Amino acid sequence: MLFLVSNLRVQITIFISKIKLLGLAVSLLMVACQTPFVEMIRLRKTRLGGANTAGPSPSSAPSTPSTHTPGDVISMPALPHSGSSSKPMMMFGADGAGSLTSPSNQLWDDKDLVQADMDRFVEDGSLDDNVESFLSHDDTDPRDPVGRCMDVSKGFTFTEVNSVRASQSKVICCHFSSDGKLLASGGHDKKAVLWYTDTLKTKTTLEEHSSLITDVRFSPSMPRLATSSFDKTVRVWDADNPGYSLRTFTGHSASVMSLDFHPNKDDLICSCDGDGEIRYWSINNGSCARVFKGGTAQMRFQPRLGRYLAAAAENVVSILDVETQACRHSLQGHTKPIHSVCWDPSGELLASVSEDSVRVWTLGSGGEGECVHELSCNGNKFHSCVFHPSYSSLLVIGCYQSLELWNMTENKTMTLSAHEGLIAALAVSTVTGLVASASHDKIVKLWK
Repeated sequence: MLFLVSNLRVQITIFISKIKLLGLAVSLLMVACQTPFVEMIRLRKTRLGGANTAGPSPSSAPSTPSTHTPGDVISMPALPHSGSSSKPMMMFGADGAGSLTSPSNQLWDDKDLVQADMDRFVEDGSLDDNVESFLSHDDTDPRDPVGRCMDVSKGFTFTEVNSVRASQSKVICCHFSSDGKLLASGGHDKKAVLWYTDTLKTKTTLEEHSSLITDVRFSPSMPRLATSSFDKTVRVWDADNPGYSLRTFTGHSASVMSLDFHPNKDDLICSCDGDGEIRYWSINNGSCARVFKGGTAQMRFQPRLGRYLAAAAENVVSILDVETQACRHSLQGHTKPIHSVCWDPSGELLASVSEDSVRVWTLGSGGEGECVHELSCNGNKFHSCVFHPSYSSLLVIGCYQSLELWNMTENKTMTLSAHEGLIAALAVSTVTGLVASASHDKIVKLWK
């Protein structure tokens, strides 16, 4: 009997040892599964300068220089793409220092630290606090090597989806057709090119101007487009059969800088030249309908209603009554010449861009002509702008080599590396949700 009891004790001891070994293996396996997620959390924590920090600590140096005030701009190092477990990964210790290491070694050495970090994030709620979005209250710039902005919690993305070498020279203007199926671009090579938006394959090339093309616009209601040029002319084309221009308007005594179609009056097109002269043209009659002063840079009709014409000259935007040409508002506040103006789709907000600042003005009901948002630049110069097609509070700003995404409501910005030269023009399609950028690097890109 004593022998049987002793043997039973030995068997029980062996069984308990096996259970302990199995438990240890399961624990290690759980830690291994948690590690990539915790690394992501640590990277996030490191970017924010601590689990419960709203922004970087005053003493921490940004990875790239901040370029704007007063918005909170944070530029982060690029995230490596996730791949197989055999690839090296970026690991972050408790001190926030990053190192490139092999997962097979680092996983087991840091299992206690990993588990402690996971427990702390879950217990104090800082995991939820840190999954804040740029479009609500996130101070970070979630960039990766392909220039992708992502709002994890709300599904917001802004990614380059296609690009094409559009010219042998600088590209300085672009615009989408009203159905979003075509994109037009133009620039220093004196040509305008029509692209199929879905493939960025060439539809046709328009080659009648004798000098660089300054602006290109599609009609919002008809299959037409128009181009303006340093050759002092405006040409109107049939977008379906653009083999040759339908109309050539002459009369400007200086280079034509900008043009636009009226949103409701199919027959009306407007242009301005470098001397500040604005002309109304009748497409049907092929003649000039009116001449007055007001704009030297860029001009745009108010969308939908078409009640106003916004015309920039020097550091002032004039809001002109389309019918009477009277100046209803003189929008002042820029200290440097204005390069670009753009309306939001509702026609109630207007953005104006000079190299050192962006201003957004209200022109809807109440408070007309009031500056409601302002963004200043202390680094990379601003040049062009469009309102995001899906987020009305988000303005996309073209700069030298980069795009700025400005959340006006929260006064936060994100910076994306985009081109190798100045982003001279931006265009947007509310139908497809695409944003186009045209640059002096001769490239046109599509973003979504």
